[in-house]
Amino acid sequence: MPENKKFYITTPIYYPSDKLHIGHAYCTVATDAMARYKRLTGCDVMFLTGTDEHGQKIEDKAKAAGVTPQQYVDNIVDGPRGVRDLWKLMNISNDRFIRTTDDYHVAAIQKIFKAMYDKGDIYKGTYKGKYCKDCEAFWTETQLVDGKCPDCGRPVQDAEEEAYFFRLSKYAERIQHLLEDTDFLEPRSRVHEMVNNFIKPGLEDLCVSRTSFKWGVPVDFDPGHVVYVWIDALFNYTTALGFMNDKYHDFDKYWPADVHFVGKEIVRFHSIIWPAMLMSMDMPLPKKVFGHGWLLLDGGKMSKSKGNVVDPYLLAERYGVDALRYFLLREFPFGTDGNFSNEALIGRINTDLANDLGNLVSRTTAMVGKYFGDHLPAVEAADPAMDDELITMAKGLRDAYEGHMEGYAFQNALMEVFKLIGRANKYIDENKPWLLAKDESQKNRLAQVLYNLLECVRLAAVLLTPFMPDTCGKIFGQIGAGAELRTWESAKTWGLLPMDAAVNKGENLFPRIDMEKELKELEELEKKPVEAEAPKAEEPKEPEYITIDDFNKVKFVTAKILACEAVPKSSKLLRFTLDCGEAFPRQILSGIHEYYEPEELVGKTVVACTNLKPRKMMGIMSNGMLISAVKEEPDGSEKLHLIMLDDKVPAGYGLC
Repeated sequence: MPENKKFYITTPIYYPSDKLHIGHAYCTVATDAMARYKRLTGCDVMFLTGTDEHGQKIEDKAKAAGVTPQQYVDNIVDGPRGVRDLWKLMNISNDRFIRTTDDYHVAAIQKIFKAMYDKGDIYKGTYKGKYCKDCEAFWTETQLVDGKCPDCGRPVQDAEEEAYFFRLSKYAERIQHLLEDTDFLEPRSRVHEMVNNFIKPGLEDLCVSRTSFKWGVPVDFDPGHVVYVWIDALFNYTTALGFMNDKYHDFDKYWPADVHFVGKEIVRFHSIIWPAMLMSMDMPLPKKVFGHGWLLLDGGKMSKSKGNVVDPYLLAERYGVDALRYFLLREFPFGTDGNFSNEALIGRINTDLANDLGNLVSRTTAMVGKYFGDHLPAVEAADPAMDDELITMAKGLRDAYEGHMEGYAFQNALMEVFKLIGRANKYIDENKPWLLAKDESQKNRLAQVLYNLLECVRLAAVLLTPFMPDTCGKIFGQIGAGAELRTWESAKTWGLLPMDAAVNKGENLFPRIDMEKELKELEELEKKPVEAEAPKAEEPKEPEYITIDDFNKVKFVTAKILACEAVPKSSKLLRFTLDCGEAFPRQILSGIHEYYEPEELVGKTVVACTNLKPRKMMGIMSNGMLISAVKEEPDGSEKLHLIMLDDKVPAGYGLC
């Protein structure tokens, strides 16, 4: 990709009628990841986001709140936990932020409106039809669905007032050609909808001014009219670059936009109305509009009015911004709808980030420190039979990733990176570094295995940077990768990390989350209002101690394992038959199958608690508990170990 190629990308500008929710964050995080990726590849990027602040809905909400419309939007945009605060929290790297109440934008919109009027593309008439206040959209009777707004499903109201109209019908043929014969609109599934639902039935002229409310850009040559919100909103993509104003001077450099990311509910405005207005102004069209899907909650679109929104502040502050960013772009294909759930979020964090990425980084850096100190020796001991598959996958990663990113397939790009991460974890198990470390003659081979792992971590971190910038910065620090090894150029070459790079284990990047416990806590937290005060730090609680009398009630005995088998349909449970020195064998279940195979435990002597109240698991009664402890393995991972005794200790021997 040529160095310093320009790339202009935008989010829609969000309507600040209330605090933003996770659906808004989804679009903005996707745009941010794309902007960061393009910067990584060497592009000169302009990334714009902002807020669309005019309209009847804002005017009504401000009146109900007893404030002016400007005060109302100022609070939503710049107030505590407002739009700007949310984008700062989510680590959004926008280059510019536009508000449609900005003076330079208001003046530019008046000039644009007048220019289209002078051309004859805007004319005066009377509007009579249906209006959706929530969507700020006019509809004909035939466009309604069951008599309601086709976008949001809410009731519409009759409207009749003097208004100006834009000659949208004039551009119908050109718009149809644009949609059907070019790749202007993606995904392609949206094209059929636009053409069949809006153009073929007859594209009607568009109402572009209102007289029934005042909160909007005044039509300066006809007092009493304010500019309809979509002219005001859509031209933000150009006024933010300096079009028709002296605030900025980037229009010739960055326009046309390379891509507008928008939610599918506003594809019509961006793929039909927006290009028609640009045609009227004789301006170049954006190269692409990409209409992404919705985040659904319980099968329905998130909506403030429905009260089914998810608070991104709560999730980002609880799990970390990078974990939330990763989940949003890994869980759902960007062009389709996706069902959001707390279970899916926690599951993705545990599986991908804690088990796969976090474990790989932790095990690798821990083994370097354990076996070699803070850096590896500068030696080479390749074993093609053991190394080539991993290295070949690593060498091909950047090209596969790039193909998906250029098509806005974020999910697929991330899958490619995690294929390498998964293969690297398998490589550890294949090479067993902890066994190599016991053989002095294998020290060079051990160093080579650990180097290969570090280099895989480096390549993965380079390509994960657009998605998890802070986490990847920590990873680079742990593996000793300097700035020159974090670049797009470096990601195409295997073996750039110095053999003797300084390595340190660092912090645990993504601790595992107890799903059941966490879901209960989230349920309680989400019952609280989104705008509630931040929780205060809890006072330290006195530990709940037990007395020696309580402890003396616990009966520990030695038990010989007579038989052991896996519990059907359970990935964790093993069923033990134990000789505890009693008249009959005792049955105990233990969730340790991920650490032990049944056959390796038969005949062992273990410690068991035999006076624990019996309970059922998977329909099987467990009469006690096996005692175990967590121990760090040579590879840096942690494993649950049964407490075993010498086999000569007789079964039933009491312990105190």
